[in-house]
Amino acid sequence: MNNIRATLAIVWRIAIPYFRSEDKWAGRGLLAAVVAMELALVAINVLVSQWQNRFFTAIQEYNLARFVTEIWIFLGLASVFIALAVYKLYLNQWLQIRWRQWLTRHYLGEWLDEATHYRMQLTGDAADNPDQRITEDVKNFVEQTLVIGLGLLSSVVTLASFVVILWGLSNKAPLHLYGTDIVIPGFLFWCALLYAVLGTALTHWIGAPLINLNFEQQRFEADFRFNLVRVRENSEQIALLKGEGAERGRLLDRFGFVIGNWYAIMGRTKRLTAFTASYSQAAVIFPYVVVAPAYFAKSIQLGDMMQTGSAFGSVQDALSFFVSAYRSIAEWRAIVARLDGFEMSVDSAANLPAHQATIELKAAGGSRNIGLEKLCVYLPNGKPLVAADGFAIQTPERVLVTGPSGSGKSTLFRAIAGIWPFGTGSIVVPAQAKLMMLPQRPYFPVGALGDAVIYPAAPGAFQASQIRDAVIAVGLPDLADRLGEDGHWNRMLSLGEQQRLGLARALLHVPDYLFLDEATASLDEPSEARLYRLLAEKLPQATIVSIGHRSTLDAFHTRKVAMVKDGAVHVLGKDGAPVEPEPSTAR
Repeated sequence: MNNIRATLAIVWRIAIPYFRSEDKWAGRGLLAAVVAMELALVAINVLVSQWQNRFFTAIQEYNLARFVTEIWIFLGLASVFIALAVYKLYLNQWLQIRWRQWLTRHYLGEWLDEATHYRMQLTGDAADNPDQRITEDVKNFVEQTLVIGLGLLSSVVTLASFVVILWGLSNKAPLHLYGTDIVIPGFLFWCALLYAVLGTALTHWIGAPLINLNFEQQRFEADFRFNLVRVRENSEQIALLKGEGAERGRLLDRFGFVIGNWYAIMGRTKRLTAFTASYSQAAVIFPYVVVAPAYFAKSIQLGDMMQTGSAFGSVQDALSFFVSAYRSIAEWRAIVARLDGFEMSVDSAANLPAHQATIELKAAGGSRNIGLEKLCVYLPNGKPLVAADGFAIQTPERVLVTGPSGSGKSTLFRAIAGIWPFGTGSIVVPAQAKLMMLPQRPYFPVGALGDAVIYPAAPGAFQASQIRDAVIAVGLPDLADRLGEDGHWNRMLSLGEQQRLGLARALLHVPDYLFLDEATASLDEPSEARLYRLLAEKLPQATIVSIGHRSTLDAFHTRKVAMVKDGAVHVLGKDGAPVEPEPSTAR
């Protein structure tokens, strides 16, 4: 019972925001219409049950006129039933797509807000497959919540409606306690209730393990799919290392979990299906067996007997809702648990616990410099990595940051960008300043090359001639004629070409502060020199901060700052020594 209450509380928390959102009136209206049609369908089933009594009584009495009249009544009821069923499905699907659209936008907003998606990776929650949560689980949650919710509503209303019918039919053929004159009121209802309760209890006992098995199956499937995507994305490196055998083994190991869990589902489903199929088949004949003595004693007519079978079936179906829908409910509870886990992961990434002190980002209105004040950057496990105090990046200087690999240079850049929260102290950034970070491997979304170059600006934000000029300026004239071509550019272009396009992106966006995290490391030194001179020419007012290991970079920076090991951390020097440009290379 506690598990059911917990599940329903989670469902309420996930579902209710949509019906309070900006789309609430459309959502509420569609839901009300679907519910009204569901209730109308139950009402028609009640009328059909009453029609059934009259129809079979007419047959028993050889009453042709009444028989024909009942045929026309049935055609009318069937027409209304068909119209309601069609539009109930149509409006249900309309509600599903609107609800799913809102919920998808909501989850995408939460996941992509303030680099939460990146923090989830840092805290280890990225393995929870957010892609599956936002696609399959959202779709299935909306669909199954409506199916199960409307099914439950229909069962409750059907039960209430047909109990009255069964009770009345029981009075036509009263059942006496054995050897006495004591009448059991509504005995047909009590038979249906006992039958359904026993069936529900046995179904739950047999099928309870399916809830966890379905949860695990979705997790194993998502993990297998994720690793297939990883192989596709890194196919070149795998081919160069001749790693196909190792990858095949890894993938088959993960697929082995899928297979093993599926066999467990098969075994449990076989037992559950054997019982539910037997239960359903027995339910066909059971009411007629119960009421047959009264019919053969001529206490009731054929119409009463047929209506009893129909009403008993309706009551039994209503009471057996959890029996027939058990597998769906098990899958639905697993979906609810996964969405709950996703929400918790997003929340924990967006709101770090108190023991993981968060770096404070301050916006400075009067200053044009970036300042690091009592800053200590941690790893996610709390281990100190980089320290800096009283360090300033002045405008518009050129700063070269050096230090051994693993000293935290890239992590410091992430902290300045505001996506690395682990640490203490503060980072002061000028208000309204435009920062751009160019990593060693830039990101290009799949699509038109021109749109990939101007990312994250929206398509059309720059004129085609501007993009073309920037691509030519960084030394890629052949790509300048392919700006409208769609492609997966991170896979189609070499890393050197990607780095050139990253610099073209900077030329277009004109940042106030440009941070280059070994953003030219894949280029030869002459090409690197030409691109740094291009940045100096095209972005004269921009402050450029570079991470690099080549001594040739000294010529293009006015200050050099080294990461110096000091105990457990690397310290960023307060004042790096000025670098004198070499006239022969800096021109």
